[in-house]
Amino acid sequence: MDQPDQPAQVPSAAKAASPTASPERPDKPEEACGVFAVLAPDQPVANLTYFGLYALQHRGQESAGIAVFDDGQVRLHKDMGLVSQVFDQDVLERMPGSLAIGHNRYSTTGSSRACNAQPVVLMTRQGPFALAHNGNLVNAGELREAIAADTPEAEFTSTTDSELIAFALQHAVNGGLDWDAAIREAAGRCRGAFSLVIGTPEGLYALRDGHGIRPLVFGHMGEQAEAQWVASSETCGLDIIGASYDGDVNPGELIHFRQGDPTPHREQWCSEPAKLCVFEMIYFARPDSRFFGESLYSYRVRIGEALARETPVEADIVIGVPDSGIPAAIGYSQLSGIPFGDGLIKNRYVGRTFIQPTQAMREAGIRVKLNPLPDVLAGKRVVVIDDSIVRGTTSRKLVAALREAGATEVHMRISSPPVTHPCFYGIDTDTQDQLIAARLTLEEIAAHLGVDSLAYLSKQGMVEAAQANASHFCTACFDGAYPIAMEESLRNSKLMLEPAGIAATV
Repeated sequence: MDQPDQPAQVPSAAKAASPTASPERPDKPEEACGVFAVLAPDQPVANLTYFGLYALQHRGQESAGIAVFDDGQVRLHKDMGLVSQVFDQDVLERMPGSLAIGHNRYSTTGSSRACNAQPVVLMTRQGPFALAHNGNLVNAGELREAIAADTPEAEFTSTTDSELIAFALQHAVNGGLDWDAAIREAAGRCRGAFSLVIGTPEGLYALRDGHGIRPLVFGHMGEQAEAQWVASSETCGLDIIGASYDGDVNPGELIHFRQGDPTPHREQWCSEPAKLCVFEMIYFARPDSRFFGESLYSYRVRIGEALARETPVEADIVIGVPDSGIPAAIGYSQLSGIPFGDGLIKNRYVGRTFIQPTQAMREAGIRVKLNPLPDVLAGKRVVVIDDSIVRGTTSRKLVAALREAGATEVHMRISSPPVTHPCFYGIDTDTQDQLIAARLTLEEIAAHLGVDSLAYLSKQGMVEAAQANASHFCTACFDGAYPIAMEESLRNSKLMLEPAGIAATV
């Protein structure tokens, strides 16, 4: 970890660490990262970025980092852990400046190690820059080889594709381009999902890949003439520091925010069909974040209503799996007329931890995070709403816990289609042979989970509830329609040649 009261240095040589698998993989898709940036002279930009990252903590709980620009120098502080564990007031007070770049990380490319924490800071002929990345490149192998050939002196210090983007930008700047042209040049060498915030001596840049797979928004604080600009993965990052939402960074757009300039420079660096990850709508983004002019809470209530229309059942109570299943459960209850209740209590102080539970705790089920309420569930026919099933391990334990609490029937309803394909664009999913819906039929999944009935929301119901053009979403995890071609070795590393479950029957 770089000391916060020292200027950041160009990383020294280190061998890239090989990825290490977690002993107990989560049974949910995991988001890659959250990015946040503030350009605000005379403001405590490190503190503002801390709170922005705090609001985006759901997007990454493995590491956090902030880089601050002050009088031509960059101070960088990053480490493993939650934002509140990595930073305290003493650290933040030693990070004055006018521009800050922040990052929360959950590893998808590269292992869970301190060397892979972001932002990435590198030096160029025009001074230092700091880069934070949300997404995943699908040509990382090709790009790494090209960078090694272009820049033999490049010293890779991490196993992340984010560092490759930074090296591509460094090469472009050192090759004679200005910052705007260099960022366009570097982005043009990347294929995949990348929402970027980049701090430079020339100001703050925000950029999205041509398909806009991962979200990125911007706004301002105070009077717009003061040029206090903020960029964030989601609008909840703007809300927490009192910034106004001005708009999305459009797919394929590069925005340059300059100190003292009340109007950012916006340009389209490439043009591709928009393909926002639909799982951002269903699960990843916070329910108070706004997409398409409304909060995601409203969308999630509507997909619950759609689920009730498509998959009715006779029952006594509807419960949601906290927290992401609650809005859909409310929608299901409202349309079906079945009362909504709190049947599961979540321990809200459980974040990602590297301390593994004992075998006895694992066998006891999911009580570390969720605990059922017998006095609510006993003797009831229960509809339980969740946002997705990946491997089925958590869902199976959950059903067993509900029955142990006295539920006479358990009907599971999922507010998304079956997850049958892995993601290559910034979501950490298992290989396809570990996805239960790719291996088993609907009836086999229901039997495995031990439910009385099981049903998923249709893809049509999912996209129609968004009240947006259905073609504007990436739905590859549900249908295998990948919008961006990828390296064959990467594709083969996660895909089965012949899916045998729901994927083969729809």
